[in-house]
Amino acid sequence: MTAKLDSATPGDDTSVPIRDDSSLGEKPIGPLDPGTVNSALISAGEVVYEWHPKSDHMSWSGNVSDVLKIGDASQIVSGRGFAAFLDPSNKTSPYDVVMESRQTDTGDGVPFHMEYRIKPDGRRSDRSIWIEDRGTWYCGPDGRPDRVVGIVRRNDERHEREKQLEYLSRFDPLTGHVNRARLEELLTIAKANQERKNTSGAFLLAAIDNLALINEAYGFDVADEVIASVGQRLSGFLRGGDSIGRYAGNKFGLVLCTCTEQEMYAAAERLIESVRSTVIGTSSGAVAATVSVGGVDIPRSARTVTEAMTRAEEALDQAKNQHNQPFVVYQHSQKKESVRKRNVLYADEIISGLNDRRLDIAYQPIVDAGSKKPTIFECLLRVRRSDGSMVSAGYLIPVAEKIGLVRLIDHRVLELATSVLEERKDVALSLNVSGLTASDPVWIANLKSFIGSRPDIAERLIVEITETVAIQDIEESTRFVSSLRDMGCRIAIDDFGAGYTSFRNLKTLNVDMVKIDGSFIDTLAHNSDDQFFVRTLIDLAKNCNLQTVAEWVEDEQSAALLREWGVDYLQGFLFGAARMEVPCDAAASPVPQKPGTRSVA
Repeated sequence: MTAKLDSATPGDDTSVPIRDDSSLGEKPIGPLDPGTVNSALISAGEVVYEWHPKSDHMSWSGNVSDVLKIGDASQIVSGRGFAAFLDPSNKTSPYDVVMESRQTDTGDGVPFHMEYRIKPDGRRSDRSIWIEDRGTWYCGPDGRPDRVVGIVRRNDERHEREKQLEYLSRFDPLTGHVNRARLEELLTIAKANQERKNTSGAFLLAAIDNLALINEAYGFDVADEVIASVGQRLSGFLRGGDSIGRYAGNKFGLVLCTCTEQEMYAAAERLIESVRSTVIGTSSGAVAATVSVGGVDIPRSARTVTEAMTRAEEALDQAKNQHNQPFVVYQHSQKKESVRKRNVLYADEIISGLNDRRLDIAYQPIVDAGSKKPTIFECLLRVRRSDGSMVSAGYLIPVAEKIGLVRLIDHRVLELATSVLEERKDVALSLNVSGLTASDPVWIANLKSFIGSRPDIAERLIVEITETVAIQDIEESTRFVSSLRDMGCRIAIDDFGAGYTSFRNLKTLNVDMVKIDGSFIDTLAHNSDDQFFVRTLIDLAKNCNLQTVAEWVEDEQSAALLREWGVDYLQGFLFGAARMEVPCDAAASPVPQKPGTRSVA
């Protein structure tokens, strides 16, 4: 049953010697030894065959049993015999590809390529292997296929990889539930069925609470065990026809095909209770877990699948922020919609302002309390309108912080401020940075590149961070302050008194000055409580070797009280509004150093 492997062409059964055209002259060499051919084919995992459809005779290379794992090769000496080993689930067969072909052999044969499965142990066995079949058929005098030669090879590994990739494209490997893409497909199908049958359903998002704390306390491996266990518990309470999938890292999405709003509440309560009722056993011991759930009624509260998902996320956010109410159903709010539309407009204004260089800074003087001469100028953000007017951009900052654009603004302000410091050696500036920027290594790197080998610029730059930002993460704030001080810059705590910073924290941060929140200065002249508070702050700051700045100083009576109590600097409309240029008569005196601080030279 050995095919003639040494044929010159598929239609020629005669052996043709191979010639050696080396310098030794033409020397005929005999055909390759069949053993060598079989060894090469075995190592390549390939089998050569020849089939004559009219006689149904098949010939195979001698390695057929080694590659195809068919124990008795005599069973496949005919096309019909080989067909008996084909997997019934195949969508096509060699007979179909060759004998049912609509192509015509014009003399060079008709090539073919296909893949199918065979069952080496017979059709009733469970084991099957994938093979790739590639060859050429040649027609006889009647135009029908008369001779087929080809090579088959096993390609189980590729199909296993494809099978795994197909699985991963639809399922989450950790939990075994469908992934987000497939979950979205299932939600689309469910929504279409609800619309067709005029029924209602729901989409729920369940998130494991405080998963970051579990990661930190037990490690990521244990957190993965918790995620998998929670997924199992949630799926155990679903009805037939409902679906569950892993929506994100700690979130599961649940599609409830048919349910009323009351049934949605009942389902959510069962899901929440299924997780919190008993601890979860892990490789590191028992771990307690809870979930928060957000839900949306479909189609009443969501016209599209995208709306269903985003509104379920919104409800989930509310549930996570309300510890006494772990389940929240989305409710439409006209106020929230208005806020979102406003945020979109403001975001466009920020981006266009940055791209068109319409975001600029104005400079408000901070005067020495004794001499009343400007010593520092605070950089305040302004935006240029289409008519050329400049207006305060303060209304943009909360939105910029919320949507992550504030870093771009802080980079722009830094660029403008350092440019002025380079041009005006008689000017000292202070600028505010957001909490996001305070943890942004890129901003620090840009500041270093701006300062370069110019320590005089650093000495004339004060960076302000708000009190609330400073106390959110004392360690992070301390690193930020330390980086700036290493460059020679000074640090101020802005809006001091609005939060709950202790003077012990101020000493830990090692800042240079505090700016007393303007809300305590605004009514200082007529409010005894504010007077007591501000005077106490000034005294405590002095004891900690901190300079003080009083903001929002609007009247001479308040200014006099502040001077009497020993404040160092005053800022407010009493001493000048913000201007788009630094005055030419700005104070040339250097920014006073914090007592005991060495200047970086």
